[in-house]
Amino acid sequence: MFLPGQIIYFPDFFFKNGNTAKPKYFIVLAKNENDIIVGALPTRSNNVPSFVTVPHGCINIDERCYNCYVFEKDKVVGKKGFKFYEPTFIYGHQIEDYKIAIFEQVYPIEGVDYHILDLLTDAEFTSLKNCLLNSTSVKNKIKNYLR
Repeated sequence: MFLPGQIIYFPDFFFKNGNTAKPKYFIVLAKNENDIIVGALPTRSNNVPSFVTVPHGCINIDERCYNCYVFEKDKVVGKKGFKFYEPTFIYGHQIEDYKIAIFEQVYPIEGVDYHILDLLTDAEFTSLKNCLLNSTSVKNKIKNYLR
């Protein structure tokens, strides 16, 4: 159903914690037979410390247990030209795993329940994965999936 590196848009994404469903972008980071791992992309949630100036790429501050990957506004990151129209952030501590069976149940119809928009370029995907793997804030369980 989903492949690592895919940029997916969900018109109504249902959160594990029961929060109200809302439109969300996700990037698939890894997949195995039982789980799919995705990174949430909150487009407006800029929690980057003010002393950091990284317009695009990895931010790791180990002494603060802080990890973030920044997608610069209007920078092409997809193989077919996809770009985010606002600065977009993935936070290492927010990466979660989801059961494929549940995804297939909740989001059965591509083009209705979810839209596959593009695939990250190889360089971008490698950079994102390396950023997460080198972080102290990403759970070891998640790092094992990424290896």
